[in-house]
Amino acid sequence: MPRRGGPIQKRPIPHVSKVLAVASGKGGVGKSTVAGPYDTSSPWAAYGLFYPVNLAFALAMRKPPPLGRRLRVGILDLDIVGPSIPTLMGLQHSDEPVLTSGGAMLPVMNHGLPTMSMGYLLPQSTESKPREDTAIVWRGLMVQKAVQQLLFDVDWRESGHGPGLDVLVIDMPPGTGDVPLTLGQLVVVNGAVIISTPQDIALADVRRGISMFHKISVPITGTILNQAYFICPSCTTLHHLFGSPDAFRSIASTLRVPILGELPLVEGVSTGGDRGVPYALTASAQQLEADGSGGAVWRSMMEDTAGKVWESIA
Repeated sequence: MPRRGGPIQKRPIPHVSKVLAVASGKGGVGKSTVAGPYDTSSPWAAYGLFYPVNLAFALAMRKPPPLGRRLRVGILDLDIVGPSIPTLMGLQHSDEPVLTSGGAMLPVMNHGLPTMSMGYLLPQSTESKPREDTAIVWRGLMVQKAVQQLLFDVDWRESGHGPGLDVLVIDMPPGTGDVPLTLGQLVVVNGAVIISTPQDIALADVRRGISMFHKISVPITGTILNQAYFICPSCTTLHHLFGSPDAFRSIASTLRVPILGELPLVEGVSTGGDRGVPYALTASAQQLEADGSGGAVWRSMMEDTAGKVWESIA
């Protein structure tokens, strides 16, 4: 049936200049670090949770010449049923967001970056039940309403006044369901970064993710291959633990999607996320020594990726 009043008009997010979605077709590929089920006993298993956080910090460290200052960047967690940003930012025990006089929510801050997540709206932890153990079991309509509230009822200005954000990095849930569809229909999105790993099953879902963004008219900034290889700290040999990157490169070429980078597997990325300290902010001598050349490559590639992203959406 035709929609009354014509098609939905996309609109900007209040007090946000540019919107960047970070997504994957499948969970567990490193999209929130750069989510899904994972085995926390493995130091690599949670590696897929940290990409948007580190990309946000890499963007925030940039100082584009036309602006003459660092970018103002925020992070919005749109993974309604599996929010991970509070943990990755060390905010899993934070209070509920403060409301402005107009009823908008103020972002929760840490490490100098404002964030918002469904995780902040869950009941506070008790001795018998931590907040992160609360299951969100909602049907599609409730998820859509929560997404709309997080998109349009947050005041991204510092303390509810002053300038807004230059870039809002949105951490998308895995898959091609209600949340990305709602975002694409309602919001002017300036770019999307799609995360994958080398495995064929992840690449198949990435193709679907690219197709989805095309259908909802969201421009694709590029794609990232996460866990592309491992550099042993005692050597400089590249070990492709999860398969060759050739299939990923072929898909990107066929679909004409730019490759923004191929990130190595670095243990510090995972341990930093577990501690709520993004890897982009860790630079101790002990950490640099433990991660070796892989860590240096990761940092350099993340900085380069942030530059490409900003050039694309600016």
